[in-house]
Amino acid sequence: MTTLSRTRRAFLGDVRFLIGIVLVLASVAGVWLLVSSSRQTTPVLQAARTVVAGEPLTSADLQVVEIGLAGLTDAYLAPQDLESGMIATRTLPEGELVPVSAVGDADRARTTTVVISATGAIPRDVGPGTGVELWHAPLLEDGRTHDAPRILVADAVVASVAETDAMLSQARTDVEVVIDRADVAAVLAAVTGGAAISIVPAGAGS
Repeated sequence: MTTLSRTRRAFLGDVRFLIGIVLVLASVAGVWLLVSSSRQTTPVLQAARTVVAGEPLTSADLQVVEIGLAGLTDAYLAPQDLESGMIATRTLPEGELVPVSAVGDADRARTTTVVISATGAIPRDVGPGTGVELWHAPLLEDGRTHDAPRILVADAVVASVAETDAMLSQARTDVEVVIDRADVAAVLAAVTGGAAISIVPAGAGS
């Protein structure tokens, strides 16, 4: 009986020993796989400057970086995926990796750009990528005075700002803004109708 008990204990001890070895080997293999995957990098595209919604994506606006993304590589735009006619569907800040979900086809874009001459000074912190509201004060029938200001477009994005100096006329600021195509008619009507248009950083007018 004593011999049988000793044999059983020895057998169980050997089983525990083998299980321990298997667990150690599995742990080592897991660490090795983790380290190996972390060392593998994939080339993806990164915004070299701030690209606003609706802008075409070109190689001049992007740079290739090597990133260890493991299983997330399909979520970002690779260099070979950049095609002619692609645009940003949302603003891409400088330095951001370009998600596949943030690019689209120009032919299917819901936004476009228009250039307006803003009335009054433009806030210093307004630049490419800034979300803004467009306010307009329609010209009254007398042709000299304007009606009370009101919202024209509530969610525009600045694409570029250019200050124009004129020798014989008042200096003006031309601002290129990205707007929804559904707002184009209203904006052009305000511009051609002589309305005074102002640009306000988003949220500042509420």
